[in-house]
Parts: sequence; C-alpha cells; structure tokens
Amino acid sequence: MAKRPQPFALPVGRRLAGKYDVIEFLGGGWEGEVYRVREDVTGIEQAAKFFYPAHNLNDRAIKFHARKLHKLRNCKILIQYLTMDEARIGGQQIKFLVSELVEGQLLSEFLQELPGKRMQAFEAMHLLHALAVGLEEIHQARDYHGDLHTDNVLIRRRGISFDLKLVDLYHWSAPTRENILDDVIAAIGIFHEALGGAQHYARQPGSVKSICKGLRRSLIRRKFRSAAHLRSYLETMAWD
Repeated sequence: MAKRPQPFALPVGRRLAGKYDVIEFLGGGWEGEVYRVREDVTGIEQAAKFFYPAHNLNDRAIKFHARKLHKLRNCKILIQYLTMDEARIGGQQIKFLVSELVEGQLLSEFLQELPGKRMQAFEAMHLLHALAVGLEEIHQARDYHGDLHTDNVLIRRRGISFDLKLVDLYHWSAPTRENILDDVIAAIGIFHEALGGAQHYARQPGSVKSICKGLRRSLIRRKFRSAAHLRSYLETMAWD
C-alpha cells in the first residue's frame, strides 16, 4: 500500500502566493487537500485544491483536472475552474487549483442529518433527476465522471428540488459507452442509498423498484441506455 503523503495542514490566516489567505480546511482525499481561501485584492472567497507532489508527478494530475474542468465549463453540475497557482509549503513548491466556492454539504453528511438518515421517495426522485440532468450535460460533452458516490456530491436544498455539484473527476481513461453507462448505474446506486439502502428496499413503492431494479447492472443498463433516457423517464413516469 502506498504511503499516505504528509498533510499540508495549512493554518488559518496563512498567506499563499502573496494573494490568498487561508480561511478554513474543507476536506482532503488521495490527491490532495481543499481549503477555503480569500483573494486579498478582491476579498472574494474561493476554493483552492493543493495537490500532493507524490500524486502529481510532472504536474500530470493538476493539468488533467484543469483541462477537464475547462472542457466541461458549461456543465452546471460541475464546479468552475478559475486558475492555477503555486505556493511554497514545507520547503516545496506546491501547485494548486483555484475554483469557485460552492456552498453546501456532502450528500453523505446531508443524509445522516435526515430523520431515519434517509430520504422519502418523492425527495429521492428529485435528487436522482438533478443527477441525471447534470450527467446528461457531461455526457453530451463526450466525457464522464467515473467515481460517483455520496462523498463526491455536494448538495444544497432549493425548494422541492436540489442544487448539486460533483467533485473529484480524477479518472484518466478516455470516455467510452461503458464508463458513461457506469455513471448512470452509479447515479441509481446513489438514489438507492439515499432511500436507506437494502434494509428499506423491500418496502419501497413499485415506482422506486422500477428504477433500482434491485441494483442489477444488466437490468439497469437494459432499461436506461443513457442519462438522457433516465432523465426523460423520471419526467414522464407514472407513480403507483
């Protein structure tokens, strides 16, 4: 197993690149750490993702992220990339991406705060529809996410629906019909989890089961050929 990199652990108030001040730590993962920062000149708060050097050899990871986010800049479900910069941290020059700061919380945390730690069917249908709409835009741009789960979805409630943002598009392989369909299957997996997972599945209405198909990949693939097909189905389905 690869050794976990030494965390940056940037303190609040740390000045970076002579123009950003650290406000708070937002989270971390395999590639690096994300902080809320404030641009000194404008006072605008943004998100900055700092890449561990061991996981960003020859700047490959940071360039991949920047180019992919730029390519998909018209997809509303993705965070907008702004610029790349670097700062000296722990004796090394560390590259980081600056992007828009999105308010919200991880879907995994959001679900934990709900009664019973799950959504009701009507709420979950709106969640799945928002995912399908967002994925449809990504797939129309001939790309895919590749790692959809409740820790990679930022959510904010808006009326009866939800504003969503997807994070961590780090899969390197070129888009194919297979991995695009995997996004659709993963979205339905999120829907299933939001409803409480396997322990509540037997009591779900037929309208839910007609989508989840018991999470059998072959049945889901046969019914939903694309995110657009899933989105259209949700908009015209009959409730039982």
